[in-house]
Amino acid sequence: MKQNASKQKQLDEIARQIENCDECKKDSIGKAVPGEGNPDARVMFVGEAPGKQEAASGRPFIGRSGQLLRSFIRNSGLTEEDVYITSPVKYLPKRGTPSKKAIVHARELFFKQVDVINPEIMVLLGKTAIYAVLEEEIPVLKEHGKILERDGRKILVTLHPAAVLRFPLKFKALFQQDFEKLKQIIDTP
Repeated sequence: MKQNASKQKQLDEIARQIENCDECKKDSIGKAVPGEGNPDARVMFVGEAPGKQEAASGRPFIGRSGQLLRSFIRNSGLTEEDVYITSPVKYLPKRGTPSKKAIVHARELFFKQVDVINPEIMVLLGKTAIYAVLEEEIPVLKEHGKILERDGRKILVTLHPAAVLRFPLKFKALFQQDFEKLKQIIDTP
């Protein structure tokens, strides 16, 4: 898929805004992780916040969770060059999960990215992504695999790959089902 240079330039500018934002850096560690992928992506994967490996490298989803996610992306018929991978919170929080305050603050720059990329499909990986995008508390296990329509785009709710790694017997089959649903959405014109 050919990438749009104008859109990439806009995403680079947003990345600079993230790197220069003192509020984004507050109570966090490491490099900014704005996201990566195709600026014309049809599918955007939205996580929570960077982990240790991501904060060290500045790249999203490269640790164990990321390797699992990227393998599922490839198995669904996409390539990593076809999609955009990011998180609403762009820095590794000092205390694990991002606070609601950090999520709310991060939404402005995150949605600037969404506006530039304008994906048809957003895959929300876990409760932080759900809260950041939908501003709702939705029980992931109860609602996983559901496809919502918001702002003219399809939104697929699924688990965060870290949960799948922690409890593979319990969650891997659910994650697989959700990615099969994603494949159906992608294949439907």
